[in-house]
Order: sequence, then C-alpha cells, then structure tokens
Amino acid sequence: MTTLRNPPLPGSVWDNVGNTPLIRIRSLSEATGCEIYGKAEFLNPGGSVKDRAAKGIIADAEARGLLKPGYTIVEGTAGNTGIGLATLAGERGYKVILTLPDDQAQEKFDLLGALGAEVRKVPAVPFANPNHFYHTAKRLAEELPNAFWANQFENTANGDFHAQTTGPEIWAQTAGKVDFFTCAVGSSGTMSGISRALKAQNPNVQIVIADPGGSGMFSYLKTGEIKSEGRSVTEGIGIMRITENFKQIVADDALRVNDQEMIDMVFHLAKHDGLFVGTSSGLNVAAALRLALSNRGSGKTIVTVLCDSGSRYASRLLNPTWRAEKALDPQPVDLR
Repeated sequence: MTTLRNPPLPGSVWDNVGNTPLIRIRSLSEATGCEIYGKAEFLNPGGSVKDRAAKGIIADAEARGLLKPGYTIVEGTAGNTGIGLATLAGERGYKVILTLPDDQAQEKFDLLGALGAEVRKVPAVPFANPNHFYHTAKRLAEELPNAFWANQFENTANGDFHAQTTGPEIWAQTAGKVDFFTCAVGSSGTMSGISRALKAQNPNVQIVIADPGGSGMFSYLKTGEIKSEGRSVTEGIGIMRITENFKQIVADDALRVNDQEMIDMVFHLAKHDGLFVGTSSGLNVAAALRLALSNRGSGKTIVTVLCDSGSRYASRLLNPTWRAEKALDPQPVDLR
C-alpha cells in the first residue's frame, strides 16, 4: 500500500504572497485564436499585486537593518500598496502610516482602517505640488522617530521582487511559451521585474506597456517626451515621471487604452469569464485583447496581470449613477 506523505503545514500570511494561478481567459482566447492569460494577483492575501511590492520592500529593509520590530512603515499610496503593507506589517511587528489621495475608492479607506493602518488623506494634486501624497509621506518619514519610508516608486526592491518571483512563475506556468506580456505601470515595479525576468529567458518576448489617459508613458515610449492626453478613472496606474523602477523596464512598445475599453472589458470578464476585476485589470486585459486581435489566429500566448478584484471598487463600478457621471456605459467588447 502506498503511504501518502503529509502535505506541508500552511504558512503565514507572509509565506502565502505569490505563487498565484495563471488563468486562461477563455472567451477572448477562443474569439481571437490566441492564448490570453491573466496572472491572478487578486488572490494574494491582501488582495492585489501590491502584496508583492510590500513583501519585497519589507524583506529588503529588514535585511539591510532599516526596519526593526516596533518601527513604523510610512508610505504614499493610491491604496493597494498600503493595503499590502498593512496586511504584512502586523504579523511582523510594525505600525503603518499611509498618505492617500482623497479621491480613491471608499472601499480602500475602509479596508485600511480594518487592518489597523493610520490613514492621512491628502488632496489629489499633481506631483509637482508639495502636498502630493508622495511628498507628504517622505516628510512624515523624516519627522517621525524609528520610521521607514517604503518609497515604492524609487525603491528598486519593488521591481526586484517581481523579477525573483512573478516573472519566473509566469515562465514556468506557460512552460516558456510567452510571446507577449503587457500591463500598465504606476510605481513600475511589476513591469520592471516581469519584463527583466522574461527577457532573460527569451529576448524575443515582446513587452508592451498599457497606458491609461492622463499618463505620459505611451508618449515617452513613442517619442521620448513625457506628455499626457485625456484623463482616466483608473486608480494606481499611470505616471508622469521616470521612476527608478521604470528605468529598469525592458519595453518594446506601448498602447494607450481608454476608459471605455476598460469598462467594457471589466463587465465582459464578469459576464463571460466569471472574473470581476478592478479597473487596472480591465485596462490590462483590454491591451492584451488588442495584441491578440493584431495576431488573430496565430496561437500566440499573451500574458497580463489581474491586479485586484472589482469588489475593491464596487461602489463605483456597480453604481449606475457613478458610471453615468463618468460617461461610462458598458458596451459589448469589440472582437473584430
């Protein structure tokens, strides 16, 4: 009789960051003749891809002696990095103080309160304004004793952790059959790490940045000039400066994806694939669909990131009044 080995004991919240599934998006794959996959980062303990940034930054700071039990982690965030930090901090003996722009979804503020983080709302202002959440967090970290500023935008431990984990996971899960990888950038850690990891395995993998309205990275990749057009309701993505993490991205191209494409995809995925994802995920998959339509019937493998769940934005996405105010009426996705 064969004796089954006992499965490994479950680990801590910290231990369970990463190793997320790669989900085939059936409806879009069958419609285009390409294989479209989403890395299900919403299944991390804190509910988003930013759990990886949080873990990478904390682990690096601990290793360098910058973060010790009883210290306070300070960060400026659109929400998800703060949630990731707060998810991991309590278990490791840290306090968390976060600065957030006041126009983020209420669900994020509510969740951060439940996780025990101290949240300081600041005006949603351009980066050049000293009251921007980034500058406010930097000042707080300098003023407080025993404080560590996570600095997700410039701290390359963010991107390095994706290079060590997310990229190799995608390569293994596709058995090395990745033709395109696309996602949006904010701090740029996700794209930085994954692009480097995939290019190291196969330089022919095409890396494509998906950029929302109001962000300047599409223009930068196309012309060398950081210039924005339009606006976007997406949260946590889009940027108007070159961060240290962005500098490490190995990109081949960029696509600009508008909010209508995003909202159409959010509702398409919910209805046809059982995936209710957030706005950045909808934008990412819309970019993946564009690539698939340009390579229709080729069997190419296109991978993107499902950053977080739509439940984090339910009061907006599922609110007809909010959608009407933003002129976002979900339409069937154009599969031509």
